[in-house]
Amino acid sequence: MTGFRHCEPEYPSMGSYAMFPNMISSQMLAYLWDGVGIYFGAHDESRALKAIDFYPDGDGVVMLMRLFAGTRFGDSFTTDYPIVWTATDGRWESAADIYRAWLESALPDGMKKIKDNPALPGWYGDLPLVVSYPVRGIHDMDEMTPNALFPYMNAMPMLDEIKSATDAKLLVLLMHWEGSAPWAPPYVWEPYGGADCFNKFKDMLHSRGDLIGVYCSGFGYTIQSNLIDSYNMKEEYERDGLEGGMCAGPDLKVHISKICTGQRSGYDICPASEIGHDLLFKAYKPLFESGVDYAQILDQNHGGGQYLCYSREHGHPFAPGAWMTENMHSMLAEWNAHAVGMLFGCESAAAEPFIPNLLMSDNRFELNLGFGKAVPLYAYLYHEYLRNFMGNQVCCPFGPKEDSLCYRLGYSFAAGDLMTLVMTPSGEIMNNWGTRDFSNPPSKEKVYTFIKNLTRFYLDVAKEYLHAGRMTRSASLECDSVTYNYETREGSVTLPKVICTAWEGSDGKTVHILVNPFEKELACTLGDRKIKIPALDAVLV
Repeated sequence: MTGFRHCEPEYPSMGSYAMFPNMISSQMLAYLWDGVGIYFGAHDESRALKAIDFYPDGDGVVMLMRLFAGTRFGDSFTTDYPIVWTATDGRWESAADIYRAWLESALPDGMKKIKDNPALPGWYGDLPLVVSYPVRGIHDMDEMTPNALFPYMNAMPMLDEIKSATDAKLLVLLMHWEGSAPWAPPYVWEPYGGADCFNKFKDMLHSRGDLIGVYCSGFGYTIQSNLIDSYNMKEEYERDGLEGGMCAGPDLKVHISKICTGQRSGYDICPASEIGHDLLFKAYKPLFESGVDYAQILDQNHGGGQYLCYSREHGHPFAPGAWMTENMHSMLAEWNAHAVGMLFGCESAAAEPFIPNLLMSDNRFELNLGFGKAVPLYAYLYHEYLRNFMGNQVCCPFGPKEDSLCYRLGYSFAAGDLMTLVMTPSGEIMNNWGTRDFSNPPSKEKVYTFIKNLTRFYLDVAKEYLHAGRMTRSASLECDSVTYNYETREGSVTLPKVICTAWEGSDGKTVHILVNPFEKELACTLGDRKIKIPALDAVLV
């Protein structure tokens, strides 16, 4: 059905394995149909590595949870936590409530509610609009020559237009900015064009009350960039014995990474090794000290997890297991301590144990639209503890002929996440990153009006709930539907035109947020109440 078919985790790792804590954020599955359902969850306080997946088998569905012992030879392995199976009433919220009740009895170390977290910057309660774009090339697989948005100050006229039209604080999130080579981790600093050129732009944004962020590419060690021929690190790799810090397989050999092979060739760093740990810190330390507000520092490390390693030389157990979670949490806490005032994030939103360290991430819900209707499970479980942004929407299953951008903006807003716009290299708005087809751009007027209305709505009436509120189950909703056709495969998905979420605030009130991403007023029935939502706007009930 989709590009995320079931596959067995193996070395070398793929970034998109259905594993926890990785692309899978929580230790649970639920299978729902016709008003009944089954909940399947691991209530494991250590948050150890697990494969959590499902796949069809004849007329049924296999629900899979594989545990990784993470022991040394001769050690015993036992679980000190329950694997829970129970029936539910068929609502996704009912399954989420089971898991949330356990979560709140056993929070990960350092996990604090937004209202109680002194590590969060003052702007976290605002609704900054993320504006993302590359400064080189037009796609992740291009010649990386400077585009019209470089030098960095070249983007200011377009950013001025967006800021003026939406009345929003901006978080400018740069792609292809690395001075080494784009997508060539771990080295990123100095920025392309030099630190002075970059800092001039950063300081200008800060003087206006805006923010700056950068994408980084995680735990790869790039030997050869496929985008910048001159970037080759073979000499350093061999001279400094860096193979000793790379992930090794069950055969104890280091194999070429499977991740982002179109952009680079290299290996996966093991951050639990002394060499790997020190290498990553050396590479990212200048970024920690740069004054940047946000870094998606673990792009490709979905959920913030590390890759599989079986080395017997790194000091960790010989097989994957709980030690991986412990190591990542410890290392990320070290990074947090060296980057005061900077927020970190990862691709696909932080998995549960890393939420204290990755307090704003790319929560690309649109990937789920390739399966069917998305539900805001992540916000339901975790929104009291962090906020995310909707990401650059790469891999959106809808083509440019489908006018879906406002719907996707509205969904992220209703889930409490920050909205995101992606600019083309010429400074226009695109439907989503990862396309070369700019022939059918979104309507700027419509998109800007929608963002402006939602920003006003948030600041005037909804901040109490969408900033640090607790999502709860909503009343029944009846409204018209909209159908979007897939570009990535045959078929379509039908969704309610009105986007609805329910929230509890610190004032004890429960409210519903109803969002209308269309250019005509919409009517709906919420419970037994008839409600109208103005075009390109939202109401609080």
